[in-house]
Amino acid sequence: MWDKARSLAAKHLKPAFDNLKIVSTENQPTNPPQVSEAAGENALTQDPVEALADVTAERDQLRAELADLQDRMLRRQAEFENFRRRQERDRSDFLQYAGMEIVRELLPVLDDFERALKTEASDSGYRKGVELIYQRLLEILKKIGLEPIDAPIGQEFDPNLHQAVIRDEAAEAPDNTILDEFGRGYNFKGKLLRPAMVKVAVKPASSPAQS
Repeated sequence: MWDKARSLAAKHLKPAFDNLKIVSTENQPTNPPQVSEAAGENALTQDPVEALADVTAERDQLRAELADLQDRMLRRQAEFENFRRRQERDRSDFLQYAGMEIVRELLPVLDDFERALKTEASDSGYRKGVELIYQRLLEILKKIGLEPIDAPIGQEFDPNLHQAVIRDEAAEAPDNTILDEFGRGYNFKGKLLRPAMVKVAVKPASSPAQS
């Protein structure tokens, strides 16, 4: 039985073994490594000093980018703060200018009250009423920024506060001094609103020498 089996195996397997060839594995080309495998191999074999230098360079670049972003943010904040302050200043100036113009329109009313108070009135009660209205109006305007300019007689003429409507030769008065006031001047919150209208003394012209 075993002899028969061996004879059958030899009959069928012998042709297959006859076709087998002996192949040598020496000096056989190998497939090139894949990119990922090469990167991994390089990563494993990279010099630690070079790796540290790469990390340090990347860190420095990130620090520089962060510093640039912080600087730009601070600049934007400063620009916004300057813009907000300009807006507030412009708004304040607008409101102040608007108030100044309203007060300027009321100055002739004050002038009329002052002229009325300088006029003799037979009815003392009427005069007292006019004076009370004038004082109340003047106090209200002072609260919002009106400042009367004093121009007493004998004071030196100041072109920043006074307007000379008449220049009169006066030997008895010092040169360039105020002789009279025709209209009161006013400031509004420190700014000139209307100069005082005054009469100013000047030196008399010297007469030619008699021959």
